[in-house]
Amino acid sequence: MDLTEGVGESSSPPRSFGSFNNYDVRNDVFNRLVESGHPLALTEPDFRDQLDAHFNRLPASYGLDVNMDRVEDVLVHQKLLELAKDPEKRPVYHTRFLESISAGTDDEEDEQFTSSVSTSRLSCKDTNEGSAEPHNRNCAVDFEPCSRLEDLNLDVGKNTQDVNEGDLLGRFPRRQDISRTLTHEVIFSSIDKPKLLSQLSALLSDIGLNIREAHVFSTTDGYSLDVFVVDGWPLEDTDGLNEAMEKALARSEGSWSRSSHSHSAGEQTILAREKPGSWEIDRRLLKIGERIASGSCGDLHRGIYLGQDVAVKILRSEHLSAAQEDEFAHEVAILREVHHRNVVRFIGACTKSPHLCIVTEYMPGGSLYDYLHKSRNVLKLSELLKFAIHICKGMEYLHLNDIIHRDLKTANLLMDTNKVVKVADFGVARFQTQGGVMTAETGTYRWMAPEVINHQPYDQKADIFSFAIVLWELVTAKVPYDTMTPLQAALGVRQGLRPELPTNAHPKLLDLMQRCWDAVPLNRPAFSDIAAELETLAQEVQDNLEAANGT
Repeated sequence: MDLTEGVGESSSPPRSFGSFNNYDVRNDVFNRLVESGHPLALTEPDFRDQLDAHFNRLPASYGLDVNMDRVEDVLVHQKLLELAKDPEKRPVYHTRFLESISAGTDDEEDEQFTSSVSTSRLSCKDTNEGSAEPHNRNCAVDFEPCSRLEDLNLDVGKNTQDVNEGDLLGRFPRRQDISRTLTHEVIFSSIDKPKLLSQLSALLSDIGLNIREAHVFSTTDGYSLDVFVVDGWPLEDTDGLNEAMEKALARSEGSWSRSSHSHSAGEQTILAREKPGSWEIDRRLLKIGERIASGSCGDLHRGIYLGQDVAVKILRSEHLSAAQEDEFAHEVAILREVHHRNVVRFIGACTKSPHLCIVTEYMPGGSLYDYLHKSRNVLKLSELLKFAIHICKGMEYLHLNDIIHRDLKTANLLMDTNKVVKVADFGVARFQTQGGVMTAETGTYRWMAPEVINHQPYDQKADIFSFAIVLWELVTAKVPYDTMTPLQAALGVRQGLRPELPTNAHPKLLDLMQRCWDAVPLNRPAFSDIAAELETLAQEVQDNLEAANGT
């Protein structure tokens, strides 16, 4: 679904974090760990660097969720992510008992308090060498008990800060006024992948747990930290819960490693329609928020799914044509197969009419189109090269997996909080089946390759042409062919028209642009070659800058 020429899939305005400063949070965490005499803070010479590296791996929103009264949580998360690097131990998980106490009097509203007790277990998948037992996932790494993430407030009554037992007894002396709900916290860490969140929620449901709150964080190097507050387990200790977790994981053995096998386009479409699997979204758990953009057959909304910010592409199914249903199936099929740092992350989809929608990660930085043309940012050469390399890496990955995007443009290139650019909107993308040809006019005119405009057979090199226009856009901060209508631009491109080369651009970028928008597709370089050229140029720029500064 092509929304508008200037708005891309999952595009959204930058998220405001008020006066939050990520460095201040990590600095405070470090100081409190030192003041408390934590052994790691006192004995590890590079402890501060390790702490900074941990925060740098995670999005800025992670810092907002740290409970500053229980900063040891950060070390638990750090340890989980470290253990998750071993493929034989994934998924690593950590369970902890939480006690939700609701109390009140005839004259007061009920107020809720949550306390953490000293029953805490860190476990992970681990093979038992020399044993006939298939797997023993107990890692037996103990931590001091510490509180949950502050933002994981249980959704009952008023949320307040933790209080100790004496405060509770002093405030609510009558035992009959106190009701207890047994809740637990379960934290997972594993390789981040499109269906992971749905897989984890299904695992908890299989044990009989109800998810009250969830927070999901993706690291910059491809791991996930998933925090759930659950009820439904009747015991305070975690031993029984860990045993149930072991059995549930054993039942799902083999589903945690993602297959690299790629199906044909036809097989993918069938899978998308008839075999939803664990990526199927339960619409009841999806909260739809503000509308971000609108198109001819659907809308794009910001939403929340299991505590995670998401972008929700909702199709208006009452007027959906067979072609649009097919496009939806193709998009789901492709998103299910892709997982890369520079490709927008698929979370799940609702494929049961009339509630058809696709859920992807929310990109707080918005689109490159908005960044360049609405915010009027002019890129420095180093930032320009970084963005271009991100795009190339994402597109190279797609092409290696036989996927043609067919609508590459700045509106479909989105940024996260760390300005990592990701390729998005696979509404018209297709698997390039072996021996097949494409002739349909697909994409957006200002970025469209001449062979596509002419309805001639085309392949992945059409994406290379579109990248050339994107690169020109990054260099100039202008909309391509801005004095023409889209149709006029398309007719011009058919006759050899290209954007005017800027006079102040780096000569290597100008040369690359012209090779990428060559009229003959075979003459255009591959994304792997483009990425190598850009990385070499970026290193040259960095070396020259260091030499100029005398470093």
